Amino acid sequence: MSIPDALSPSGLLERERLILASRSAARRAMLTDAGVTFGLEDAGVDEEAIKVAMKDASADALAIELACAKALAVSRRDPDVWVLGADQTLAFDGGLVSKAKSLDEAKARLKSMRGKSHQLHSGAAIATKGQVVWSGVDTVQMKMRDFSNAFLDAYLAAEGDELLACVGSYRLEGLGSQLFEAVEGDYFTVLGLPLWPVLAELRRAGVIAS
Repeated sequence: MSIPDALSPSGLLERERLILASRSAARRAMLTDAGVTFGLEDAGVDEEAIKVAMKDASADALAIELACAKALAVSRRDPDVWVLGADQTLAFDGGLVSKAKSLDEAKARLKSMRGKSHQLHSGAAIATKGQVVWSGVDTVQMKMRDFSNAFLDAYLAAEGDELLACVGSYRLEGLGSQLFEAVEGDYFTVLGLPLWPVLAELRRAGVIAS
């Protein structure tokens, strides 16, 4: 889906210079709340193929590669705009965790992670004219509390299938905050975007006001 035009902070319709190559509602909300005007386009990349090709890579390197792939895919289709790609990986117990395919899988995963720590890596990349001009990644350390089975059941019932779109089967901006006892790092990184470095690069490039 491509949305080339949107309302600017001034309320005027204008041609976008920035495209977000992500389906994440959280990333859209972060940029909107920051006053950034942007359009949307699904990159349509084969994430699983990239993961297979990079099976020996670190979780943070994979996050950057996925973000670059998304930014490049859209930039090659429309070289005259700036494209922001982003992705997130979760490292736990020596392995990489992918999105759950069912609530039963999400339940089992959350049970395995309770009382333990994991790492979230949020990667981002900016491309224009078919080339990545910037990329970066930020990492957050997440410590889950030893929550009860009753709380977990109530949490899954309240959040439902929306959790299947989240790599860790939780949304920290919602009831998922009660799954944790400590978070070390930037809140925006948990939501899926290293926002401060992204905004700094967009300013440097002249995409947003400096």
